Amino acid sequence: MPELPEVETIKNMLRQLVSSKKIAQVDVYWPKIIKEPDDVEAFKLRLVGQTIHDVYRKGKFLLFELDQDMLISHLRMEGKYSLTDKDVPMDKHTHVVFSFTDGTELRYNDVRKFGTMHVFAKGQELLERPLVQLGPDPLESEFNFVDFYSKLQRTERAIKAVLLDQTIVAGLGNIYVDETLFKAGVHPLRPAKQLTEKEVKDIMIQAIETLQQAVKQGGTTIRSYINLEGEIGAFQEALHVYGQENQPCKKCGTPIEKFKVGGRGTHICSACQPLKAM
Repeated sequence: MPELPEVETIKNMLRQLVSSKKIAQVDVYWPKIIKEPDDVEAFKLRLVGQTIHDVYRKGKFLLFELDQDMLISHLRMEGKYSLTDKDVPMDKHTHVVFSFTDGTELRYNDVRKFGTMHVFAKGQELLERPLVQLGPDPLESEFNFVDFYSKLQRTERAIKAVLLDQTIVAGLGNIYVDETLFKAGVHPLRPAKQLTEKEVKDIMIQAIETLQQAVKQGGTTIRSYINLEGEIGAFQEALHVYGQENQPCKKCGTPIEKFKVGGRGTHICSACQPLKAM
């Protein structure tokens, strides 16, 4: 699943490629992707004639700013965008096509068909689901220690489960949570409420630094992630624990372990991330 760095990379490329393009036609081949409005024909008609002015990111969501509306897109497991000429043959997994007046097309491809799209009037998007539920973005100033620590103090859940909760902090996924906790020296099963102020600060620092580094390297490609130009990310070369099961820890040489936390595959170095008594 594309996480914050991958979505940020895609956003930056989309901003360059589709800004100022006017939508001439919208085709939807898998209606279940369209969530708002729930009438697909209304979705299509609403977008035709509008121009894309900018592209933003909030958590793992892409936000396309149009004339009157905001188009909210979530890639979920394997959603991808590509900009191509209208004469290029369409892939069988292309489910939504935005045709522009200049003869190019923005195509949404999704093998798993789990992606979603919502359209709201400008300003309304932050007051409605799904965006209204999101916590602060780690790369924005709204992500601050006082609020974050306060939230952690109110739950006994394992810190990994809390960091994956998009209502607590938006954008972190399995890869970057594992990497963050390793760098902070915190075991993923530690109850959030038991973390010290220093540990919480370390988690915040490492989360921000890890995400920033991943953005610089175009994200992480584990299975299928590619950007709009068909390029893979490079941050997988810098991973310390995620996907490194049985490999020696880059810090101490202890074999990396893998187990489940809340149903999610979790990677740790037991020496660098000791599980303290609860």
